[in-house]
Amino acid sequence: MSNQTKNLLSIVIIFLLASTAGKSQTKPAYTKYVNTFIGTAPLNDPKILGYELPKGWRSWAGLTFPGSSLPNAMVQLSPITAFGSGAGYQYEDSVIYGFAHTNKGHWNLCNIPILPVSNPGSKFGSRFSHKRESSAPGFYQVYLDDYNVNVSLTSTLRCGYHKYEFKNNTNRQILFDLAKANSGVSTWNIEQVGPSALQGFQGGENIYFYVTLNTNIEKLDKTNEGQHNGFALVHLANGSTGPVELKIGLSFVSTANAKQNLEQEIGDKSFDVIRNEATQKWETLLSTIQVKGGTEKQKRMFYSCLYRSFLWPALRSDVNGEYTDAKKNVSKADFNYYTEPSLWDTYRNKDVLLGLITPQVTLGVIKSMKDVGDKTGFIPTFFHGDHAASSIAGAYLRGIDNFDIKDTYRLLLRNANVAGGPRPFITEYIQKGYISDPDIADPQVETKAKAGVSKTLEYAYDDYSVAQIAKKLGDTLNYRLLMERSKNYKNMFDPGTRFMRGRLENGDWIKPFNPQQPYYEYMYREANAWQVSFFAPHDMPGLIALYGGPKGFESKLDSLFTLPWNPNYIARNVETMIGQYCQGNQPDHEAPFAYIFIGKPAKSQKIIDNILNNLYGIGDEGLELSGMDDAGEMSSWYVFSALGLYPFSATDPKYIVTAPLFDEVKWKTSSGKILTITKPGKGRALTAIKVNGKRLNGYFVSHDLFKNGGNITITTK
Repeated sequence: MSNQTKNLLSIVIIFLLASTAGKSQTKPAYTKYVNTFIGTAPLNDPKILGYELPKGWRSWAGLTFPGSSLPNAMVQLSPITAFGSGAGYQYEDSVIYGFAHTNKGHWNLCNIPILPVSNPGSKFGSRFSHKRESSAPGFYQVYLDDYNVNVSLTSTLRCGYHKYEFKNNTNRQILFDLAKANSGVSTWNIEQVGPSALQGFQGGENIYFYVTLNTNIEKLDKTNEGQHNGFALVHLANGSTGPVELKIGLSFVSTANAKQNLEQEIGDKSFDVIRNEATQKWETLLSTIQVKGGTEKQKRMFYSCLYRSFLWPALRSDVNGEYTDAKKNVSKADFNYYTEPSLWDTYRNKDVLLGLITPQVTLGVIKSMKDVGDKTGFIPTFFHGDHAASSIAGAYLRGIDNFDIKDTYRLLLRNANVAGGPRPFITEYIQKGYISDPDIADPQVETKAKAGVSKTLEYAYDDYSVAQIAKKLGDTLNYRLLMERSKNYKNMFDPGTRFMRGRLENGDWIKPFNPQQPYYEYMYREANAWQVSFFAPHDMPGLIALYGGPKGFESKLDSLFTLPWNPNYIARNVETMIGQYCQGNQPDHEAPFAYIFIGKPAKSQKIIDNILNNLYGIGDEGLELSGMDDAGEMSSWYVFSALGLYPFSATDPKYIVTAPLFDEVKWKTSSGKILTITKPGKGRALTAIKVNGKRLNGYFVSHDLFKNGGNITITTK
């Protein structure tokens, strides 16, 4: 064989390897079960909601996005059908206005909207059909009917990759709709920095971008640059054929960092290679938990929920370690810096799941929260309560401890004791043992006040959480003080009505009192008295005693799930009812498990099964959820409940056992061990639990099973 022939053969081999790279390398074993559209459709059935939706309302159910993202990534690249609409994508809509690069799944974000257009009119946006739309973890595709463009999207941690297949290869343009984002835009700019490169900035979230194209730019038109009604239009040079590829790097620090992120994460890699890498990352994560048995719908829902549990919190540091800190200064760290978790929602279960499967992400999140504390004096909270206490304590007690626990604990103590931080009315709470509400003659659903009942109950749990760190660190004084304060939930219990009830400043019970009326922020936070009156996950024996013991507690709990909801009581977020119980929002998500504390697991199982089978994947297409996914809390509730393990008190390193949906679960723990859960037989009423062959006394298993591996065998009838 001549040298020329050898060289030609080598070229052919290299070409074949390059052309097949990224194609069909990753066979979808678990991603095939994920439907990223679940949660994008509205929930309209009044029998499920509990009431008729007022005219013009869209239920706050789901609010998920179908686009491309990696686990806990900076970039979530997803279509926008309506700005200011939660996640930006609504399944019932028929027009796409752009493809944005950040999301949360509910509220805010949707930065840097980009849309390929061809011969556009005076308004931008294209009709589309779900028949010509598809998605998978790390991938999204849709055909834009008005512009005759097939759009495919994939992404890395900090970058997006767009592929546009124009039917007409002339007059191709790309809209940068930079005045728009769900979080609000204060200013924006964009400039051409090469024959086929752009860079810019969007103010508000303060996000920078750097873009490269595989075709030259003819010109860049900017209309009202920096203003609220402005946009930019990139005209592509004619002459090239084949798909237009747009690669974009993001940064919350600078355009230079955005460029570096793009060069390191995508560089010269092809679309197929990046998509395959995204698929592989999701396959690796989803394969952590392998299930056998169950129905196809249950498997689809399980892996779809597992997928959605890992989209938030989002990465905010660049490949060089730089990030913008809480004081708006550029800092640098040797850990990944993340956004603050949606703690009011996710401390209950999602933050626990994050630590079990990706402990390094949890470690980064804790270090990020401490960094905020170092800069501001307080560990951050989210929305309501001080649940960084539970999230950090739970992770620490489960063995995620490679951080400065003593200084983090110092900051959590400041949260718990010092005014001006994340605990409003903390002085009143410390002095009185409760937080009052004002005397309002005719409170309405949207009445704004102190939400004193909810705050008192949640601060008591937060005190318990900090106390557990104090105990492990040997701080006996603060342990005793905080444990005493953790009983403050009892100060909200009215024995006359047998409810957690609001109090006035002088200690009197608030009158009139209607335990069925939901409030947004008066006495309760997004709840009524029924929905918060079973919340003391750290002290269930004490709570049961308030109701007169197991019989009194059982009768009250029975009423929670059976007393019909009044359809005249309408409040956003308070939706999807089983009696007075609300699955569509977080405040009572522990209540279905409460029967187990009085030895009645069958009653809990019946309610849990009803929720798992009837309140997830609702509607003809199975795309509706019973409430906002809230950054993965709703999804994580399903994941744990479907597996038969639930972190009833997220602070404590133990899990309540119920009957899993599946015959067998194999969970590859972060320690490299295998936890196997088996449930032979079809029965749903739990009769016995064995751990490593030994019968369990009670219904809780220790976190040691995740450290050492082991077997849980669940017997049912």
